[in-house]
Amino acid sequence: MEKVKNTVSTINKKSQKKKMAKKYVYFFGNNEVDGDRTMRDLLGGKGAGLAEMTKAGLPVPPGFTVSTDVCSLFYSAGRRVPQRVEDEMESHLRRLEKLSGTFLGADDRPLLVSVRSGSKFSMPGMMDTILNLGLNDKAVEGLKAWTGNGRFAVDSYRRFIQMFGNVVLEIPKEVFDREFDRVKSEKGVLLDTELDEKALRKVVDRYQKVVRSQTGRPFPQDPRLQLRMARDAVFRSWQNSRAVEYRRIYDIPDEIGTAVNIQAMVFGNTGERSATGVGFTRNPATGNKEFYGEFLVNAQGEDVVAGIRTPQPIDELKRVMPKAYAQLRRITSRLERHYRDVQDFEFTIQDDELFMLQTRSGKRTGHAAVVIATDLVKERLLKPAEAVLLVDPDSLSQLLAPVFDPKAWVTLPVATRGLPASPGAASGQVVFSAEDAVSWSDQGKPVILVRKETAPDDIHGMHVARGVLTATGGMTSHAAVVGRQMGKPSVVGAGELQIDESNRTLMVNGSVVREGDFISFDGLTGEVKLGQVTTKPSEILQVLSGKLDPRRSEIYMRFSKLLGWADKVRHLGVRANADLKDQAEIAYAFGARGIGLCRTEHMF
Repeated sequence: MEKVKNTVSTINKKSQKKKMAKKYVYFFGNNEVDGDRTMRDLLGGKGAGLAEMTKAGLPVPPGFTVSTDVCSLFYSAGRRVPQRVEDEMESHLRRLEKLSGTFLGADDRPLLVSVRSGSKFSMPGMMDTILNLGLNDKAVEGLKAWTGNGRFAVDSYRRFIQMFGNVVLEIPKEVFDREFDRVKSEKGVLLDTELDEKALRKVVDRYQKVVRSQTGRPFPQDPRLQLRMARDAVFRSWQNSRAVEYRRIYDIPDEIGTAVNIQAMVFGNTGERSATGVGFTRNPATGNKEFYGEFLVNAQGEDVVAGIRTPQPIDELKRVMPKAYAQLRRITSRLERHYRDVQDFEFTIQDDELFMLQTRSGKRTGHAAVVIATDLVKERLLKPAEAVLLVDPDSLSQLLAPVFDPKAWVTLPVATRGLPASPGAASGQVVFSAEDAVSWSDQGKPVILVRKETAPDDIHGMHVARGVLTATGGMTSHAAVVGRQMGKPSVVGAGELQIDESNRTLMVNGSVVREGDFISFDGLTGEVKLGQVTTKPSEILQVLSGKLDPRRSEIYMRFSKLLGWADKVRHLGVRANADLKDQAEIAYAFGARGIGLCRTEHMF
């Protein structure tokens, strides 16, 4: 009897210990969901969104999230993941294999996964992503046999080698790009979609030689090793220079860390009935209630946000894939009602079947923030006090930024047009690198950052520039998304720009612009002009100074309404720093009811 009691006691202790063991990995797939949208601290914004969408029965590829706690463990353990987390990951990986009916590293039905970062706060493009993980020299042939699509299989492999090589093995992306461009040149084509399977195999061969020459080792063939290396690379990217700079700019705490999301791949690059895209439930630049976004046929997600190809407007999807488009509209409208905020979403269509890969609150300009907040109250999705909390106070300063003087603007001819990605008037001296933007700005010069395409590493240059202009990319590219968030006027996809960054010049329709020359553009219309254009005060400041009838300014009326709502719920009085009469008048018009600091020497 005593022996039985001891056995029961041991079992109970083990059971209690198991119950008390901390959980580090959270599954999502079909009806199996370990998390929800309230767990952003633990799962990050992306992981919480994936769990919530899965819970709601939306078409989300299954996967699991390694929590932000593991990021802390990773750094405290000398950039190593503890064995107990490795074991938990392996258990969830087997769970994913069972659910999907595919297996990581299999020669016939290989499971391929994406490995993505996901902090509590959205940091677009600042951390790293790896797609198509699980491919190797054997699995790529198995994928070809399974799908009957050799071009797709090899295209996925060349993408994986480049992303893994760049992110995990830290080989500069340009090294791969040079090899890819050489093959395109040899074949006489411009786009990656014009390369056939044989040409892509040549790219894969050259990429593998790059890996061997740069690292002294062959490309890793063990998919489980690939997964561990990719996960650790995403954790490392939390401390890369661009992520650190982004957190500094937006006051995001360093200690919160990032989660890692491991998700079964779906493919937008299987052919003409597949696509990938990014969108917003409302226009993030103006706030207008319109379906807004872009997509690329026969592509993967990074192609859209990286700005390598200029995508099509999302309205075109209605014509290309009407069934998927209608389903996407239903789902995203439902997501906006559910979250009661504008949603930034990613999707992939694989052979006409729609999958949702992400939803999160969309970054928006200050103008859009005011329009959206007031509209959501009008639509009875929010109460006024809730709407006030949707608006980032810092973004409101964008509404006070100068605009072009119409009389001065019309005197210059339009040199070219691009996509109006982020509104505002930008006029300054052209520079072609983020480093030069910082250096010139430190000297007090107004700079416009001009790039073929911006990359996350350009974050410090974008921060100091008056505006950003790119030759490629779309309305959801990196330059557009970050430009809107920063309130920087941005025009992207100005395809007529021929930019020579090495010689620091650009050509546009026969005109040459050199580094230091002035250029101006309107982020609301996409018009670009050569030369400097004078500006005048914003609409709101014109109203406050009595130069414009408030009834003629919709944004002022909305802005005033928002401040009125804020006044009803605030507990603190507002006072202003003002030295001069006009500063005091403007402060009073904005709702300040006293002066907190006045330096009298400025008056005299």
